[in-house]
Amino acid sequence: MDSVDLIKKVRKIEIKSRGLSSQIFSGEYHSKFKGRGMAFSEVREYQPGDDIRTIDWNVTARFNHPFVKVFEEEREMTLMLLVDISASENFGTKKQLKQDLLTELCAVLAFSAMQNNDKIGVIFFSDKIEKFIPPQKGRTHVLRIIRELIEFKPQHKSTDIAFALRYFNNMVKKRCTAFLISDFIDDDFEDALKIAGRKHDLIAIRLYDELELKLPEVGLINLRDSESGKTLWVDTSSREFQHLYRSKSLEFTDKLAAIFKRNGIDFTAIATHQNYVKPLIDLFKKRGG
Repeated sequence: MDSVDLIKKVRKIEIKSRGLSSQIFSGEYHSKFKGRGMAFSEVREYQPGDDIRTIDWNVTARFNHPFVKVFEEEREMTLMLLVDISASENFGTKKQLKQDLLTELCAVLAFSAMQNNDKIGVIFFSDKIEKFIPPQKGRTHVLRIIRELIEFKPQHKSTDIAFALRYFNNMVKKRCTAFLISDFIDDDFEDALKIAGRKHDLIAIRLYDELELKLPEVGLINLRDSESGKTLWVDTSSREFQHLYRSKSLEFTDKLAAIFKRNGIDFTAIATHQNYVKPLIDLFKKRGG
């Protein structure tokens, strides 16, 4: 992509994203992410309606009565985007690729942070840390992030979410709000997720394509794993194969939901053919609830 086309694409995304963040998320962004950018102040006895995530378990155990941590909102807040740019994100069969959806989502969230005068930073990851953009404020910084989302080429193809979360914890010492955006085609990241979720206000967004849930019955086809490069011939007309494929897809979806629920991580899933506005609004409302 030459510089002229890149500038046009960045500008197009900016216009769309700023409009959405202004019209839809104005006020919502700040009010629904109350767990972020908070400095510890004191502990007090638990009262009905308090968020159970603020319970101080050490003090509670000492006094045999529930106590919660009280936080004071800091003037300067930080939003971090943990962005999966592994090879599986370059997949999409309907409206767009997962990578394109990811770019727009990040742009909307970045402009929401900018309008709230917050810092915004990004970690691009595959099975390595591909790039770290430290948190800063302002339109110029947000446009740089969008440019990187459009044209950055990762050096690796695989996915290691646990590695990215450990890096995030080490690099960002101060509590912040973080969006982990991925298709989550990975294993063994729950422990790292748990640690990051305790330290930061972590939200997960799963991106997926409709074909990852159900394949059309078109006979014999050759499937290729974009990350490992392995190929497999399958008969999509086989009832046995269709049943197995569907059951594995549902099992994966249920497994992810259970992991996030166990660790108190707010979560939503967005398909490549889907308008992402409603899932984001529903996520904001759920947090408000």
